[in-house]
Amino acid sequence: MTDALDTLLARVRERVTPDGDERARLDAATARLDERVAAAIDDCPVAADTLHVGSTARGTWLPGDRDIDLFVRFPPDLPRAELEQYGLAIGHAVLPDGHEEYAEHPYVTGEFEGFAVDLVPCYRVESATAIRSAVDRTPFHTRYLAARLDDALATDVRVAKRFLTAIGVYGSDLRTRGFSGYLTELLVLEHGGFRELVTAAADWQPPVRFDPENHGTRRFDDPLVVIDPTDPERNVAAVLSATNLARFQHHARRLLADPDDDRFAPRSATALSSADVRRELDRRGTTPVAIRFDAPALVDDQLYPQLEKSLAGVRTALDDHGFDVLRSRAFADRAGVLLYELAVAERPAVERHEGPPVSAREHADRFYETYATADCDGPFVDGDRYVVERERDYRTADDLLADGFDGIALGTDIERAIDDGYSVLVGDDVPALADEFGTDLADYFSPSP
Repeated sequence: MTDALDTLLARVRERVTPDGDERARLDAATARLDERVAAAIDDCPVAADTLHVGSTARGTWLPGDRDIDLFVRFPPDLPRAELEQYGLAIGHAVLPDGHEEYAEHPYVTGEFEGFAVDLVPCYRVESATAIRSAVDRTPFHTRYLAARLDDALATDVRVAKRFLTAIGVYGSDLRTRGFSGYLTELLVLEHGGFRELVTAAADWQPPVRFDPENHGTRRFDDPLVVIDPTDPERNVAAVLSATNLARFQHHARRLLADPDDDRFAPRSATALSSADVRRELDRRGTTPVAIRFDAPALVDDQLYPQLEKSLAGVRTALDDHGFDVLRSRAFADRAGVLLYELAVAERPAVERHEGPPVSAREHADRFYETYATADCDGPFVDGDRYVVERERDYRTADDLLADGFDGIALGTDIERAIDDGYSVLVGDDVPALADEFGTDLADYFSPSP
């Protein structure tokens, strides 16, 4: 019997399937690229071959995706420096207008006949357990899935990718910390389809573990564990955050309860103006504080872990000084911003400091003697303890932050950027951030799963 979800998924499957013309253009472009790579390899002094990998090789790419990933494989005994040298030479020969980017080692990326192309050098190793660099695994992923994904499962992988993209949890970069393409493919394969996956996920009780090839008992501490079928030492879901796993479960349940096309449509936020931000803050009655600095020139996978570490470090300091952070968020463009909403705007001039019980003679005497001549109220006895009320170091968050960041855990490059100069925005100064971060702020003030 066909139900509402089956009917919806039938429509989605049609929308996520590239048509014949698009497939033909991809196949033709890939074939011409293979010819160019082969010619460039002929000019190389070492033996190499090329392999088409990734979603376009496995038939799990979405319409409109214009990515072709070609790996140039070199002998495993080739020194790393020569692999990089020859890999870049081939890349520039094939993509003369391309540019170099860096993963574990440099590679060339560029455009060819309307497709975004990555030409990545790797080692031609015998197994994924013998890899010399992280990218060496990728050919084994392609081989494993090509042997197991039929057309129906490949289509359901595309459905899953569209769903994960719509709910904002697709992508294994360290900014997103979501589901990678390979993880998505393995999960659909493991469960036998998209519907089966979301039905199971709705009832997952993390930590959840899947071991497609029964590799054994290697333990991982992540909320979702999917043992790489080509490498038993690797959890494919290691980058996935607990938050994004929970989001996936939430949306899986909502899809099952109320199948609707909108659940496959990405939510877009309209940028807020400074006046909009001011109204939101007035409505919430919180005290906003933001630290603004020049963002270090790093790729997202280096920048965002440092932003998150810095966001947490400053939050800890604010909480420790009694300003009670309600919520926080990091933004980055040309500037970096650490934003906090405080439940407490100002603390009293004095703070309570409890000593040991009076009965603990040695410690109590030391406490009493320390504060007996200090500039404070007390010591006095409250209950069974000595207590003093002493002058507070910082009455407001901007006093704390203006005093510097000594003892606060920050990302290394963020710390350097802040050392070069930063500003603290408080209250009515914060809405001006909307000029650069209006969309981020719109998302912040309209939170949803």
